[in-house]
Amino acid sequence: MTDFFAVIDATWPAAAQHRAGGFVVREGLGGGARVSCASLAGPFEAANIAAAEAAHHALGQMPKFMVRPEDRMLDAALDARGYEMFDPVVIYAAPLQRLSTNVPPVTAFAHWPPLAIVREVWAETGIGAERQAILERVTGPKIAILGRTSDRAAGAAFLALHEGTAMLHALTVLPAYRRTGLGRAIMAEAARWAIEAGAEELALVVTRANAPANALYRSLGLDAVSAYHYRRKACA
Repeated sequence: MTDFFAVIDATWPAAAQHRAGGFVVREGLGGGARVSCASLAGPFEAANIAAAEAAHHALGQMPKFMVRPEDRMLDAALDARGYEMFDPVVIYAAPLQRLSTNVPPVTAFAHWPPLAIVREVWAETGIGAERQAILERVTGPKIAILGRTSDRAAGAAFLALHEGTAMLHALTVLPAYRRTGLGRAIMAEAARWAIEAGAEELALVVTRANAPANALYRSLGLDAVSAYHYRRKACA
């Protein structure tokens, strides 16, 4: 059975990981919650929360915790300490033979390193330099995907492979070109490359709040296979 959380760590890696009590604390360098959260790395002990908080502070990060389905005791303990839930996430996956690899002509192109225009599309849609730096830390097979429509670059994505699973990250389409089928074309190119790279399945993560993306992935044949959320100290 795929350990999707290990795949996330390998294909969207933190700058460093630090052990603090029974937690792994990720050092994110401004790259977002996924690379700057703490997660349990052993049996839960409430006393270890303080060690994880101290490690976060030492890194200059606001304490954040990833809560996986099996982390119910941690979830309750953080809630009791005034930590609020944010960004509930769904993990989707599907065997590659289920997914379309029919890429419409001149719409999606796999390449590495990312073209400057791909980086511009990411930046324009909120995937800035700190998050783009994460891509460079991936050591396994990886690609960027350029999406084109109406004779211009309008979409981008990143895909990396870990132990038979290709995980898609940073899929974005410029607002003016959404609902044109470009997201589907990028997904098809991702599946095509993943098969060539020897992967068996394709996976991705998306926030529950992103209703259009959730609908797209379900329509393409991906299944919701797991979920997680974060907790952080509620603002006063």
